[in-house]
Amino acid sequence: MIMRIRGVVLPDRVERTFWVDGDRLRTEPPAGAASKRVETVVDGGWLLPGLVDVHTHPGAESPDDRFDEALLRKHLTAHRDAGVLLVRTPGTAERMPGWVDTEAGLPRVRSAGRWLATPGRFFPGAGRDVSEDELAGAAVEEATAASGWCKVIGDWRWDEPAVPLDVLKATVDAVHAVGGRVAVHCQTSEGSRNAVLAGADSLEHGMHLDPELLDRMAAQGTAYVPTLTAFAGSVEDWQGREPSARRSDWLDGWQGMVDNVRLAHEAGVVVLAGTDSFPCGTVATESRWLLRAGMPAEEALGAASWTARNWLGLPGLVDGAPADLVAYDADPVAEPAILGQPKRVILRGRVLR
Repeated sequence: MIMRIRGVVLPDRVERTFWVDGDRLRTEPPAGAASKRVETVVDGGWLLPGLVDVHTHPGAESPDDRFDEALLRKHLTAHRDAGVLLVRTPGTAERMPGWVDTEAGLPRVRSAGRWLATPGRFFPGAGRDVSEDELAGAAVEEATAASGWCKVIGDWRWDEPAVPLDVLKATVDAVHAVGGRVAVHCQTSEGSRNAVLAGADSLEHGMHLDPELLDRMAAQGTAYVPTLTAFAGSVEDWQGREPSARRSDWLDGWQGMVDNVRLAHEAGVVVLAGTDSFPCGTVATESRWLLRAGMPAEEALGAASWTARNWLGLPGLVDGAPADLVAYDADPVAEPAILGQPKRVILRGRVLR
């Protein structure tokens, strides 16, 4: 049996027909198709490359939790059921097990290995604790042991120093030298600045990021992953607190992240959707936050689909691409609320919904 898929492909907005050949999409019927039964599994509607969450931490729900493979499967299943067929995990308590990224019914995974934290800059014992002198070597180890990514905690408390620029730049340079990429957690102005000047591949959160640095980010290819979903639920709490320097700092940082979404997009920075929150499978909410923050509707959708896939090295819906797609009855650009509720989910050439 051969599966056939027909619909309007985003972002091209052209109606196309695909055939599934093993785990690949084909724009022409595969050899021998004429003698086999053809089943049309999607006939009309809108087709997107599988959704992507570029900042999620499946396997544990708090820094105090032990990494758990059963919970990892549960979280990845929740992503899949929502149409999230590719995730990047920028930091975990332990390295991912060998079956990750190969299970037929679970999303593809790009792992950054264990969080890398220098003294005083993370939850104690939640990641891999290293000295500043050890950071570059540890980053290379994590990147080469994972999917080519590593994650550095670039700063921590709002009123304490970030990882020094020379240390962070040496780390980024070392990882780039072996073909890897570096994600940097940053929530202070110094931490965000250092991540940009060091040439990090992605800024995670980017709280207090100086918008004057956006042109440099665009020029050097540093992506912005604001994870607005993870912060949005705390806004009312912070607004209701007694005035203090910490309250002002947090609220200013939140507003800066929101404002920088539009400014980053206008500057040509790649802005991507990552949730950094639970439950898993809610990247559609992050896409809507990007829309509310000022990204055009199609680009906010692409941040959770084709743009993110391309950034992680996977193609969209073209001949020879992985057969990972989601289908909708309505245009999710015009109706963003349906993004997390696909009619069909096809992963590695298998219909899972």
